[in-house]
Formats: sequence, structure tokens, C-alpha cells
Amino acid sequence: MGYVGLPLAVAFAEAGFRVIGLDIDGAKLAALERGESYVEDITSERLRPLIGRTLFTSTDFDRTLASADAAIVCVPTPLNKTRDPDIRALTAAGEAIARSLHPGMLVSLESTTYPGTTDELLRPMLEARGLRAGQDFFLVFSPERIDPGRKDFVVETTPKIVGGVTPACRDAGVALYRQAIRSVVPVSSSQAAEMSKLLENTFRAVNIALVNEIALMCDKLGIDVWEVIDAAATKPYGFMKFTPGPGVGGHCIPLDPHYLSWKLRTLNYNARFVQLADEINSGMPAYWVGRVQDALNGQKKAVCGSRVLVLGVAYKKDIDDVRESPALDIIELLRQKGALVRYHDPHVPIIRHDEGDLHSEPDLAAALGAADCVIIVTDHSAYDWQDIAARVRLIVDTRNALPKR
Repeated sequence: MGYVGLPLAVAFAEAGFRVIGLDIDGAKLAALERGESYVEDITSERLRPLIGRTLFTSTDFDRTLASADAAIVCVPTPLNKTRDPDIRALTAAGEAIARSLHPGMLVSLESTTYPGTTDELLRPMLEARGLRAGQDFFLVFSPERIDPGRKDFVVETTPKIVGGVTPACRDAGVALYRQAIRSVVPVSSSQAAEMSKLLENTFRAVNIALVNEIALMCDKLGIDVWEVIDAAATKPYGFMKFTPGPGVGGHCIPLDPHYLSWKLRTLNYNARFVQLADEINSGMPAYWVGRVQDALNGQKKAVCGSRVLVLGVAYKKDIDDVRESPALDIIELLRQKGALVRYHDPHVPIIRHDEGDLHSEPDLAAALGAADCVIIVTDHSAYDWQDIAARVRLIVDTRNALPKR
């Protein structure tokens, strides 16, 4: 019941289904039962009328799944320390469903994973007790396409890809999702659906890496990369605008391409574009820390002992999500160099950290005035860039947020 599960549950509940949100996190479920949303895309005002009427919560997996007509899996699928898929949560969810699987049940996996997961991992788990996919129950992959903070494309308005392990499975999945989502896109197999999701985010990762490298080139050449991008974007065909920044964040773009490259390594294929894109994007926080160091040197100050304020720590503007945010890397790199790092973010009051939590500065004006250098990492709409520029002695802008002088 996180960034993916809660919006999806709300969409089906508003469509008139009786929805039960399962989660192992009792604190989340307690908040939902109070009608309090912890996901910015779902307001508490929208949530409250549903609680206890069409939307319920539970931590009892066996009892809930035993009576469910459909189970939609939205568990996290991170990478482990070796950058390989960590499917422990997915496996646990599959085992829970397998215990309660019954004839006629539809199982849909939405968690992003490598091609073949639904058919090669989940299907054998579910068929172990004798029921057969496409005959006794239905199994599909339908990739989540949640983009936190968007208002134009949300769960209900974003086309939904559905691929089944059999044609009958696909048809059942399409029939379900059409009840709550305006446009459903059937594909020939679960593998095609899995690959489509990885293509979407690998496409973005590679193009972001390209424009990040163009930014590095322009820096070497003394050219304004933002002017170059804006000029190129005037071409009405054959060009799609991407912008450079401090790196990539969120659950999808930094992680999903690794699922693809991991799978291809098992087939003795080297996904070179994916690996190069990751190398470039992963190196951007260090590049911008270098720019902070150069800027301080220009003021005859060392990074060590300087007060650096990070503006914005969410991975993109106007959301509270810090998963894989490049701001976290920038903060850590600056600390390693001895900088006294603080941050301000109107959407993120606290960052949980093993070495001690960080809290957003309560007084932005005071924090700006006290800083030896400010680095803009996330260009939230709430910031008054004109006012910030007037208050700051030294500023490094990774997002081209400052007004042109």
C-alpha cells in the first residue's frame, strides 16, 4: 500500500469494488484506517469517504486472499548491493497467494522486474498445488506507471499494459483493469509486458545520460548547455527534449535498466548502452560536488568547514519521494569532504539516515543567509528563485532554476 498500491486501491474502490489493502506495515494501515494518506498523490479528503465502505485494510494475508477474486501485487523490487534484483518481497507475496489460491482467481503482478519473472518464477509457485494458469486461475503482468506528482496522467488516465501467461489470462486481466482505468493495452505475453516497462525507463535513463554528457561537454567547451537544449528543442520533429541535472532518482529510472542488463547477463549478452548510461548518471553527483568545490575555491574557501545548504532533496520537483535521490549522494560526498551540510525541502521534513536523521531547516531565509554556498538539487515550485538569488552569496544551480540575469 505504497506509492503504487494505494492509488490503485483508491481507483478500484472509487469504481465500486470492495478493495482490501494488504501490507506488513501496521503503521501504514493504521493511518489509512484513520483516513490519513501518506502518499501525496492521494489526499486524505479523497481517501476518507472510501474507508470502511469500499476500501478496507488488513495484515491477515491468508484470510483475505482466500476470499479475494483478484490479487494485485505492488511490492518493492529493489536492487541488492551487487546491483542484482532483490525479489524477496515478490517471492514472499507469491508464496502468500499460493497458499490461498483458488479456482477463478486472478493474480496480477505490477512490480517492475526482469522479463520472464511472471511466467518463470511466479507461475510455478502458483501452479505447485495443481491448479493451472489459464484454466483454473489467471495470471498477468501489468506494469505500474505511477509518476509521483503528476496531475495530468494518474492511475485512471494512464494507459494500462496487460500481458498474460496465456490468452485467457490476458483477457481476464483486461476485463478487470477496464473497470477502473480508461485505456487498457493488451499485449501478447507477460514477457512482452515486462519488457515494455523496462524499455520505457531504459529509454529515459539512456537519454538523460546523453544530455548529462552533453552538459559535461558544454562545460569543457564553455557553452551554455541550456541555451543549446532550448535551441535544439525548436525542431518540430526528430528531437525530444531531455534536460541534465544532478543525476537520476526514484524507484524506476535508476533501477529498472539493471533488471534488463542482469537478465541479459544470464544469456551471455552485454547490455552496453545500459551500463554506460548508468556510469554517466551515477557520476553526476560527484560532478556537481566538484562544481561546489570550484565555486568555493573561487571565494578562497575550502570545502572542509564550509557551510553548504542543499535546496531540495526529493528526486524530482513537487513531491516528497527521496528514493534513490541524487541529493542523498551529494550530501554524503560533501560530508566526506568535511563540509557542514544542511538541507531545506518543503516536501521532505526529515531524511532517515543510519548515522543520524537529518531535518529540513525550519527557517529558509536564515539558512540561506548562513550558507557559504547553496546548491540547488530539486527545483520545487514553492521556491521563490528571485528571492533566493538575492539572498545567497554563492550558488550552484543543477536545474537551471535561477532567473536569467
